[in-house]
Amino acid sequence: MLQNAMAPPPASPSPNPAVLAQGLQKADYRNAMARLGAAVNIITTDGPAGRAGFTASAVCSVTDEPPTLLVCLNRSASVYPAFKANGVLCVNVLAAGHQSLSALFGGKTPMDERFAAARWSSKTTGSPMLDDAAVSFDCRVVHATSAGTHDVLFCEAVSIAIGGAAQGLIYFDRRYHEIAAPPQH
Repeated sequence: MLQNAMAPPPASPSPNPAVLAQGLQKADYRNAMARLGAAVNIITTDGPAGRAGFTASAVCSVTDEPPTLLVCLNRSASVYPAFKANGVLCVNVLAAGHQSLSALFGGKTPMDERFAAARWSSKTTGSPMLDDAAVSFDCRVVHATSAGTHDVLFCEAVSIAIGGAAQGLIYFDRRYHEIAAPPQH
């Protein structure tokens, strides 16, 4: 019997959770991913299930018609039920100087303390928008799919707030790096 050349070979179960199905070591994969620099974002929600937020780098643009981003969220995260139930979120792209805020939203800090550390407003969905973010995308979750331990949320932007300074915060090689656009002449 011929197999489809594009189909991956059947995965055999790995007896060691540190070894991925294809024989890759989990630690090697994580070390490789540390070399994939990414913008640092605080993802927020508010609604019937309450206000919640977390730090994420697994965010990217999908399309501009309709304006859609994707956000990856671990199903075991304490914030998962709030995001799933509310169905709305805001992607707040962090600017230079937001390292401590990122750490607060990335740890076990109580939710009230996370939000007390910055100024927030809201637009269309009611999700918290960071007042001094590089840019904020206020979104409705229009589709979700599971991939491994995470849900991939497809989020349609319904409003946007662009910050004043063209600067950002990226995470690369397990460290924060501030970036800024050169001044225009």
